[in-house]
Parts: sequence; C-alpha cells; structure tokens
Amino acid sequence: MSMIPSFFGNNRRNSFFDPFSLDVWDPLREFSSLSRDSNSAIVNARVDWRETPEAHVFKADLPGLKKEEVKVEIEEDSVLKISGERHVEKEDKNDTWHRVERSSGQFTRKFRLPDNVKMDQVKAAMEKGVLTVTVPKAETKKPDVKSIQISG
Repeated sequence: MSMIPSFFGNNRRNSFFDPFSLDVWDPLREFSSLSRDSNSAIVNARVDWRETPEAHVFKADLPGLKKEEVKVEIEEDSVLKISGERHVEKEDKNDTWHRVERSSGQFTRKFRLPDNVKMDQVKAAMEKGVLTVTVPKAETKKPDVKSIQISG
C-alpha cells in the first residue's frame, strides 16, 4: 500500500477546497489566455503545503526554472506569494515545430498563512526544479492558569 494518498478520498488539501488558498478557479481564464497568444499558456505551478510541528512547508514543482526567474514574497503580513515566468523558447526560422506541449508564461500562487507563523524567518531554497519555502511557526503560549482557593 502506498504511503501517498490517492487523489480520490485523500487527506491532502486540494487548493480548490483549501480555506487558506487564495486561488480562485476561473474556467474562462484558460480560454482568454489562449486566445491572446496560441503559443502561450499560463503555467499552473503545483504546490504541496505540509504542516509540521515546527513549520509550514511549501513545495512547488518548477521544472526548468532558475531561482532568478522565481519570486517568493510576503504580502499584507499574512499572504505567501510564489510567482515567476517561464519564457518561450527562441524560434529559429529554419525550425519546423511538430508539437508544442510545454507551457510558458507567468504564474502566481497565493496562500493565506495562519496567525501562528514567524513571517520574519521565512526561508526559500531551490533544488532540482523544486522550490521549498519554509515558514517557521511561532511558539504557542499556553494560557496562564491560576488556582483560586474556595472559601467556606
């Protein structure tokens, strides 16, 4: 049995149902982007969001992109924004294209972070086309409990 849950009935969060995700699915967006330039499509970067006891860890598959082509930003002190652009390959007039399947264009993914994170300690690293963003959690302070003596 696989340790990775299947798509149906899994316990992984799909960004469509994720309450922290700011992605809004627009079925017409895909058509509008294709109508502008038939050789360009918006790149939809796939992102996994995992919470550990110490941090929120985001992993984005960005094959073929260099770290200089990717931005990781914090907006409004609570939104993680991952964006970038994959450029169209240069065309040579002597080339004949038989198939174009790799997408190019800009992508942006935004995630609203919970309150218990250390925004000033966010780290990002890129290795083998996978961007890893680590957002450490703040220590949750346990509420003070004071015993009250009962008289009588």
